[in-house]
Amino acid sequence: MHFDTLKDWLHWQEGLHPQSIDLGLHRAKKVFHALNPEKKQPITITVAGTNGKGSTIAFLEAIYRAQGFKVGSYTSPHILKYNERIKINNQTVSDEVLCQAFERIEAVRDETSLSYFEFSTLAALDIFSRSNLDIQLLEVGLGGRLDAVNIIDADASIITSICIDHTDWLGDTRTAIAIEKSGVFRPHCPAIVGDIDPPQSLTDCAQKIDAQLLLINQHFSYQKSSQYWTWQSNSKKREQLPLPNLKGEHQFRNASTSLMAVESLQDKISVSDAAIYTGLKNAYVPGRFQLIEAENSAPILLDVSHNPQAAEALLDYLNAEFTDLPVYAIFNMMSDKDMQSVVTLMQNKVQHWYISPVNNPRTNKESDTKEIFQNNHITQISTGFPSFSKTFQTAKKMAENNQGLLVIFGSFFLVSEYLAQANKKQDTSS
Repeated sequence: MHFDTLKDWLHWQEGLHPQSIDLGLHRAKKVFHALNPEKKQPITITVAGTNGKGSTIAFLEAIYRAQGFKVGSYTSPHILKYNERIKINNQTVSDEVLCQAFERIEAVRDETSLSYFEFSTLAALDIFSRSNLDIQLLEVGLGGRLDAVNIIDADASIITSICIDHTDWLGDTRTAIAIEKSGVFRPHCPAIVGDIDPPQSLTDCAQKIDAQLLLINQHFSYQKSSQYWTWQSNSKKREQLPLPNLKGEHQFRNASTSLMAVESLQDKISVSDAAIYTGLKNAYVPGRFQLIEAENSAPILLDVSHNPQAAEALLDYLNAEFTDLPVYAIFNMMSDKDMQSVVTLMQNKVQHWYISPVNNPRTNKESDTKEIFQNNHITQISTGFPSFSKTFQTAKKMAENNQGLLVIFGSFFLVSEYLAQANKKQDTSS
């Protein structure tokens, strides 16, 4: 099979495998070994968790790049372009590089059926193996134990948080979900956990394989002051650290977890204090508490929060930073997400909800969305918009008229819609 464009490759991959999500390692492992029979890998940190994975990788990437290392990062999903998933030194790989990787995968795949995500993971690993990296940072897409990323034995593994999400695949309790996520741990290797209340099942899994378990508030911790913060582990203390560039209380936990990973690998890939300071100040992820301000226009806050824990972090941020502004929300969620809990969390903060259509078959049905709002006795809701653009025009006008803040949240797809529209407008005006 051969295609000339990235778009054609991706369209073909979407229909190749009978299930969009099909957890298991045997297919990806078989193809990976055919691609890379010598199994040579750079130093690897694998990052799993319900929330905070992208931010944690951003901190790690910025720190190691500040030291001068060549860093590959694999994250998902993307916001604007598929290429965002695979970066080398924070630069997205080109369509040509991706297509060449897909060609190599297809040449050795034989009869093995691969999912869209497995193709993506294998492409990232193949590209990284050819790029003379010092370190690769791999984000787990779903769970951990059976996610395609887990075919790699990481030098250090991170679990950022453990919440109820993806219950059809991971289980409906934190105990069960922790078992799935702890599948990324490896014997005798650092297993770093940023969740402040991890289930006992996670500790049990780490002990069973003799992983080096490092828990926040037990083996490492942080303390904040107005202008700086302090991080310490059982053997190291770093004082007067610059405040993380990524905003929100939860980013201190993500930054702390990242620093524990850096510290645990100092004997393999050494980083200076200066690189840590620079990395903390420079880490950036689009769509996470991303504030857009323009003269004579309502400020806009973008956040990809799409589950209750992420929505709680958003609410805390709004209460801390925007106490005086009425909040208007452009909102929608996928049908497999807990919209009820998110709406309940946010309902006292949002003045008016604008439910935007999303061009994705997984989007919550409008009738189901209306029922959730009715159950919560919320009447300040507008629906029936033909497009995101129309939703945005209406919500923006209301926010401006009332000197409020417009928040776009609930899905990566909504943030993507806004940024794509903003980029198009910028290209037209330039």
